[in-house]
Amino acid sequence: MNHNDGGTFCASLLRIQTKLTLLVVTVLTAITIIFSVAHIENSSVLVPARYHVKGNRCSVDMALGDKEKHHHGKGNRCSVDMALGDKEKHHHGKGNRCSVDMALGDKEKLHLLNEILELTYMKLVDVENELNKRRRQMNQREPPYSTYVTRSRSCQYQSCFNYSRCSMFEPFRAFVYEPIPITASPVNATINMSMKALNKTLYVTDNPNKACIFIVIISRRPSDGVVGRELERMLQGLKYWGTDGSNHVIVSLVGDDLNGHVLSNVDTGGAICAQNSYTVDNFREGFDIILPPLTLIANASSRTDPPRFAPAWRKYTLSFQGSINNLSSTFDSDYTPTGVTVFVALTEMTSKDDVHIGFSMNDTKCITSYTDWCLHGSKEQRLEVLAQSTFALILVSDHRLITSSNILTRLIEALYSGAIPVVLGEHAVLPFSEFIAWNEAAILLPLGRLSELHRLLKTFPDSDLLSFRRQGSVIYGTYFCNPLAVFSGMLATIRTRISVPANPVTGERSRDLFPPGTLWKTINVTNVISGTNDTFPTAMSPSGSARFLRNFTVTYADHQRTWNNEPGPFFLYPSSPYDPLIPTDALHSGSSAGYRTDGVGGTSAEFRESLGGNFPEEQFTIVILTYQREQILVSLVEKLMGLPFLNKVIIVWNYPLPPSKDLIWPKIHVPVKVLQAEKNSLNNRFLPFEEIETDAVLSIDDDIQLTHDEILIQFRVWRENRDRIVGLPSRTFRYNKGMESVSYLWSDACDYSMVLTGSAFVHKYFLYQYSYTMPQAIRDVVDEGMNCEDIALNFLVSHLSRKPPLKVTSRRGFINRAVKKAISTGKSHLKRRNKCSETFLKVYGYNPLLTSQFRADPVHMSCEGDGKCFEKV
Repeated sequence: MNHNDGGTFCASLLRIQTKLTLLVVTVLTAITIIFSVAHIENSSVLVPARYHVKGNRCSVDMALGDKEKHHHGKGNRCSVDMALGDKEKHHHGKGNRCSVDMALGDKEKLHLLNEILELTYMKLVDVENELNKRRRQMNQREPPYSTYVTRSRSCQYQSCFNYSRCSMFEPFRAFVYEPIPITASPVNATINMSMKALNKTLYVTDNPNKACIFIVIISRRPSDGVVGRELERMLQGLKYWGTDGSNHVIVSLVGDDLNGHVLSNVDTGGAICAQNSYTVDNFREGFDIILPPLTLIANASSRTDPPRFAPAWRKYTLSFQGSINNLSSTFDSDYTPTGVTVFVALTEMTSKDDVHIGFSMNDTKCITSYTDWCLHGSKEQRLEVLAQSTFALILVSDHRLITSSNILTRLIEALYSGAIPVVLGEHAVLPFSEFIAWNEAAILLPLGRLSELHRLLKTFPDSDLLSFRRQGSVIYGTYFCNPLAVFSGMLATIRTRISVPANPVTGERSRDLFPPGTLWKTINVTNVISGTNDTFPTAMSPSGSARFLRNFTVTYADHQRTWNNEPGPFFLYPSSPYDPLIPTDALHSGSSAGYRTDGVGGTSAEFRESLGGNFPEEQFTIVILTYQREQILVSLVEKLMGLPFLNKVIIVWNYPLPPSKDLIWPKIHVPVKVLQAEKNSLNNRFLPFEEIETDAVLSIDDDIQLTHDEILIQFRVWRENRDRIVGLPSRTFRYNKGMESVSYLWSDACDYSMVLTGSAFVHKYFLYQYSYTMPQAIRDVVDEGMNCEDIALNFLVSHLSRKPPLKVTSRRGFINRAVKKAISTGKSHLKRRNKCSETFLKVYGYNPLLTSQFRADPVHMSCEGDGKCFEKV
């Protein structure tokens, strides 16, 4: 055979190879689609006997007439063996290389092979027609709402939002329409609940002229509801809709399945849609908003006693509960057998002892579009299994489906139960995912990882599991625990997108018993009773801390932190313990405002004259809670005369009657405010009074003895640890045998986890959290037992900062005066504090306290020059 004959022969074989490849692909596609549209009555029948799918490998045996052909595909490699009459020929193709092992003169057998292939293609014509028919039928199953009108699909904020209505320097406001009456029946309970929740948010206004956005609520469409065009006319008839509905938010209370979508074929114009069901065709990323099913949130039980975080591993490593009507509904739009793969993987996992898989394959009540697994069993049954599950599987197996009410219900129920969500489907989008770091609370993986999932989950260490579970609890409590939280999250999403700061938090207002101009008996205190021979700087005039300096940067640059930590992005605070530091060299290069930069620092004289450190010069406020102990209180205030860096003294008067008229109040170098409490409550100690104008707050009992240097040491240490409680008296508690109870211990332990607020510095930021965002159940326990407010504050600060408190060395030990009426002198004091600690553990779901063996003792170090920084401490 000459060179030209060999080349022609090789080319002919390559053409045959191409036809063979097309043949194999066509046959595989035929089998896949025919199987996908077949109705499987018995769920035990997984695949046809001659068709097996496992992972990415495929093996097919076929009989074509009297000839047998075998095709095996693995990756991109193909091997074909054929029997043609009595002769055997073998062809192997790899890249552009051709290997031929054939005798000269056998060209007629090559023609015979061509004829067989042509005949095979002709026999497949009928199959192809049938496939096209089935494909059209499946396409017709697309729900009618799968796309919006074209002009509304392209909406983004730059094209469909009027920024001029929403100044960055004005409060964010929302106007709420009356719900659209799309049915003849009365407005249902869910709409009433939604309206009440919206009106409780910070941002709702009755004045449409001040509104940035306009909200309209519509309920799901029942069988006799309005059609799309009618709803369009209702929307366009809204008073402030304008020409395109810009700055409007349509909140759709979707039904239980996708077919109940109220916005079917509705032109929403430039309005933002907020609902719980989306596909890739109708979700405008960065514009629309995903909300959990409000009916689920409205009917959720109050979680005053959340699940315990520990132990990290529960009875089941993984659980899944779902149902579908028939297996053929689990095939996606590309006709790939993802449904079968999922079913096989789930079936294989049922053999594992630590996996709970419960599903039904013939649930006639499961009516969904796309590949969406319905909920299985009652809510109570699902929650019971989830409470015993370490991880909860959430399948998003149709790439056209972004989210649905079934998916979100599983997510919310998992978070509620303390099960870590495992979302399989990289195309899935979770609520508020622009700002919530879901990767800190859930496992997000492609669907193709299902077969490896169990092995992967077993690799997680306990510390990661508990961190995921804790963060899931934070997300649930902040955004999904009730309708108010859901709508607050929706409004915060829009506000953050357009970079408008949150509304500022308001402080606590109380009645001043001695307002300016009131005649009350006073005596000027002239002697400074510092309790030490140390020298201190001259007391300065009161000056409050800087307030609201980071309004824009907190919204724009810090949204990752504010959204993923309690209390969330809902308030703007005057300052935060997490504000960034200025580099030291910048203090000497144009950024010295508020800092004292004269001198090199380090000597005892300069140390005493200024605060130094990494923060601006500042002052602190002393808060004293008292109850009918006038003379002891007066003596304490007298000793505060001349205390450096003191801004103000606030006395919280817990007694219902005013002070005695004959009482002579000491007049010191700073204002003294006496505020009347509304009721006798130890929680009043931590109210964020408007009169507190400093970041630093020193809480002290009215019966202690402290020298000036002991107070200033605490202040200096706190300035470098602003996110912690810093003080003198420390306590801890131990778990009793069997972990069934805890015991509150005195300070004779070698470590500690609490610093009592008889003398402790704390940032005012934490006073807002104690009074406004800490679970009400904790404040109720404090009121009922008239005890444990200091334990509650320690639990809160450690929960938010994930740091232990910081104990500071005192000069002579923490001294309380003998007071017969002191709460701590009662016989039941320790018993009450043990009970409080156990209750707080249940409310938080874990023990947020962290143990420390560290004591701040900076004043024992010698300074250059003239001795110690403090003489006797």
